[in-house]
Order: sequence, then structure tokens, then C-alpha cells
Amino acid sequence: MRKLIAMLGAALLVAACDSGSDASVTPPPEGKQGVSQLAVALSPDATIDAELHQHIAELASDAYMGREPGTEGEELTVAYLVKHFEALGLEPGNDGDWFQQVPITAVTSSPEAVLSIRGADYSAELNYGDQMMAMTTRQLDQVSIEDSELVFVGYGINAPERGWNDYAGIDVTGKTVVVLVNDPGFATRDPALFNGNAMTYYGRWIYKYEEAARQGAAGVLIVHETAPAAYGWGVVRNSWSGPQIRLTDANANAHRVAIEAWLPLEQAEALFSAAGLDYGEQKAAAASGDFTPVPLGDLRASMTLENTLTSASSHNVAALIPGTRYPDEVVIYTSHWDHLGVREGEGDDNIYNGASDNASGTAALLSLARMYMELPQRPERSILFLAVTAEESGLLGSQWYGENPIFPLAKTVANFNMDNIASGTVGLTQSVAVVGYGNSELESYLEEAAAEQGRAVVQEPFPEKGYYYRSDHFSLARVGVPALYLTRATDSIEHGHEWGAKRLADYRKHHYHKPSDEYDPSWDLSGSVQEVQLLFAMGRRLAANREFPRWNEGVEFKAARDASLSESANK
Repeated sequence: MRKLIAMLGAALLVAACDSGSDASVTPPPEGKQGVSQLAVALSPDATIDAELHQHIAELASDAYMGREPGTEGEELTVAYLVKHFEALGLEPGNDGDWFQQVPITAVTSSPEAVLSIRGADYSAELNYGDQMMAMTTRQLDQVSIEDSELVFVGYGINAPERGWNDYAGIDVTGKTVVVLVNDPGFATRDPALFNGNAMTYYGRWIYKYEEAARQGAAGVLIVHETAPAAYGWGVVRNSWSGPQIRLTDANANAHRVAIEAWLPLEQAEALFSAAGLDYGEQKAAAASGDFTPVPLGDLRASMTLENTLTSASSHNVAALIPGTRYPDEVVIYTSHWDHLGVREGEGDDNIYNGASDNASGTAALLSLARMYMELPQRPERSILFLAVTAEESGLLGSQWYGENPIFPLAKTVANFNMDNIASGTVGLTQSVAVVGYGNSELESYLEEAAAEQGRAVVQEPFPEKGYYYRSDHFSLARVGVPALYLTRATDSIEHGHEWGAKRLADYRKHHYHKPSDEYDPSWDLSGSVQEVQLLFAMGRRLAANREFPRWNEGVEFKAARDASLSESANK
């Protein structure tokens, strides 16, 4: 099998899954107030619980070496999944093949790189790691910028439908743009500006690099601040170091900017000061619709990245239950099988086992497959179980599927994504939290299924962090498929919200994307069982009706869905 060597690492961790949200306490639905009453209504399934423990224990064991794409860990993981799907009686999901090949290329830039900033009265050499982080998505041996003018373009957003263009009145071709993270809604907390405190895709760093490339820029420096970024500088440093994996591009991603970089806040403040500008004042001005780009004096940037390229083929695993009446229509369950592999030189425990992230979601795929196969009648619509690769590297496996779907997008009814469903192991909860709350009609299916469990449906409490854009459902959402992503609530029935919130916070701080995310047989997975039951109920209902859920008005993915349905109807 392909070898991408065990250095594919934690590329773009901040693009990937998070450990879940700290859902605040919400009263259970009317008539479900008593703890004993609610516990009875929830009735977690012991079979699912046992399955989850079994599969998580296996997939998160050291034998799987952190399930890194392109390594022996991948070979073992995908073989395990195929073995169990086949034993359950499912069919290969990709035209007779269990696999969908995903071509990937890792670009490893030398950490010796330096970002040089020069002006008539200013000179700085910023070192890789603590003073800046830089990468390139161009799949070339070397990329560089030389004496590139620096321009502050606010949030770097061009959104005609919102009457917002931070690039208005300036040509940034060949220049390096300095950009703020998140979007003006977060900065102002104005509910009428973008989506208020809830981050839009315009706030994601991925968008900012993409838009700068469309504008012709040579480089991008995003200013890092912990609150609007939703993570500290350490996450940026760890994520951008080592191999950066992308889908292999025939044109070597020549359409992207040469240098994609981050600056810590203190370095950005020094840069603005050297240009005779006050960073705080410029940041405040950027939150206004009448902001205009500001050249950073005579400052210019130079940088060269020396790169090592390694290409390979990773795999999505596709298992299918064909529909009995409408086999061309499909409900898709997704979960990423990959994690971060083995890191050399990190001490005695250098295997990133990823028990919760995401052996737990992958285990849930197998439980759901078994549940469907045990139905007295097979579903009328097809059910596709898609275990995707390289989520930790930027949602690459699901991106590849979205661009190369096995089933036509117009015939894809919905996507239910499972990521990190064991995080916090807080047990039974009174509510279920939705990431991207209010996005689609799928939430009506969720409300009905949750009511049967005696649970409420609540919004994630941190919409400003942009979690909706950080797991595999997003790859399907952006091509129009309505996608639902549930996350951990913390309102524990047995111990209360405060206890649950502490459990989840402890997981995030001490175990998320760390070698210590290991399986523990004492885990209380009853909350994960709840989630599997909800996902089964929703999928089963959709597989038995003729509905195609839609995005709600104003959601950025609605146009793509409407276009695909219209195109299909006109054929």
C-alpha cells in the first residue's frame, strides 16, 4: 500500500474537529421534568453501548498507531472497517468497491524559514514558531515572496450580498495582505452585522486565504488573537508545523497565494507601530462597512519556504445498504477514521490514539449499520456509511467526496456527521446541542426524535467559534447537501450542568489532540448511545419518506441546494 511516511502529522488541526460544545442547562420538554421519568424515557441501549466500547478499544489501541493516513495505521483501520461492514451484510458502496481513493500530497516546509520585514526605518527577522507560522498550499519545492508591499485589508472579506468589500479601491496583486481573524459580527456583537456573534464562513482563516488569492495577493498574514480565533497560539504553532496535507492538484495549487501565514498579536502590534499606525484603532475601523484598506507605510515582506513533497493515495471507506424502492436516493452517515499518528521525539507516549476523536464516531458508524441491517424491512432509500480520511488535515476525504460524489448531489437527501461523540463522557443529558443551529429543516427531524427521548434541542453555546466549518459535514454542506452535526451537551441528569461542563473542559484541556486521548473501559458512553439512537431515528424516517429537506432562508448553502434540485428536475 502507499507510503506517505509517518510524518503527515497534525496538519491543519484547527481546520479539523473540535471536542464538542458546552451546552448550557435547558429545561427538559414539558411533562419530562422528573429525573427518574427522564431517565426512563432515555432508555440507552446496552447493545450499542457494548459495541461502542468494543470498537473504540480496538481502533484506539496502540496497534493502530494513531490511524494516520498513508501509513500502516491506515491499512489496519480500513481493513477493520471493511471486515465488519462485510460481516454485517452491507455491500461495497463505490460501484462494487469498498474504497474511494483520495490522492493527497504533503508539503513539509523547513522550520528554518524566516519572515523578513523591511522599511526605511525598520527591520525585523521573525523566526518560525514563536514569532510567526507560515506554510504554503502550493505543491512546489520552493515558494517565496520578495519585497512584497504590506497592506492591511481589515477582515479580508468580499461579500457582495452583504454590501461588504474590504478590498474595495485597492489592487493587491503581488502584495501581502494583513488580515484580522473572525468577522465584524464577532467584533461588534451587532446581530445585524453578518450573523452577529455567530461566525460565518467569511470569518474562517481558510476563506481569508482563498479570497486573498482571488484578489491576486502574493501572501497573507493573519493576526492571531485567542478569542476571535477560538484557540491559542500553541494550536497555530503545532498545526502549521510539519507536513501540511492537501488534495493533490494537477496545477500544484498555483491559484493559491505563495505564503499563508499567521502573526502573534504582539508581532502585529509592532508591525503597525513601525508603519506609524495604532493596531487597536485600525482594528476598530475595520469593523465598519466604510473601512478602506491601509498600506503599512513603506514596509515590505520577504520570505522563502523550502519544501519537501510526498504524495500518496489514502482511502474513504464506503459501505452501502441499497434502497428497496428508491436506490438512487441516499442518506449519508459520515465519520472520519483518521487521527494524528505517531510523533517521533515526544517522549514515552508519542502515539496519538484518538479514542474519542474519532474512534468513537467511527464505532458509531458500525453500530448504525448493524441497527439498519436488523430492521425487519430494509429502507426504501439507500443508506451510505462513509468513513472518511484526512479530516485532521483539513476535511480532505469529505472534500474529495463532495467534489466526486458516488451518488448525485441532487439525490443525496441529507448528511448526518459523527465526530468526537465520546468527548467528556458526561453520560445521559437533558438536551442535545446542534452546531449551526437554525440552518436547515433537518432540525425538525431532530426535535421529534429528541422528544421521544425526553430531551430538548438547544443551540451550541459558542457559535462565534465556527465549529460548523470544522468537521466533515461542512464538505457536503458547501455543495448543497443539508447536513446536521450534533455535539455534546453538559446538562448531566445525574450530576448536573456544572459537573458536565468541567468534564468537557478537562477533556479539551488535557486530552483533545493529545496522546492522552486514550480509551478507558470505565467510560460512561450512555450519552454517545443517545446520539446514535437519535441519528438512527432521523435517518430511518428520511429513508422511508419522499422529502428532501432544505436549508433555511438566508443560509449560505441554500443556493447550491436549490440549483442542484432545479437541475435534476429539468433533466
